Amino acid sequence: MSLFSYLRNVRAEMQHVVWPSRRTTLQHVGVIVVISIVMALITTGLDFGFGRIVARLIGF
Repeated sequence: MSLFSYLRNVRAEMQHVVWPSRRTTLQHVGVIVVISIVMALITTGLDFGFGRIVARLIGF
């Protein structure tokens, strides 16, 4: 299969893809941003907590 044949097939397949609406895309992006922020806060809290525990154990 040549490169041009492959690209032609890719283009044909891309025409069959059902793309999400703008609203759906923005909703999904919003969910991802919220989950990322929550996970960052959880990670920060755990890091701070474990850091304090280790500091107490070694006497700082």
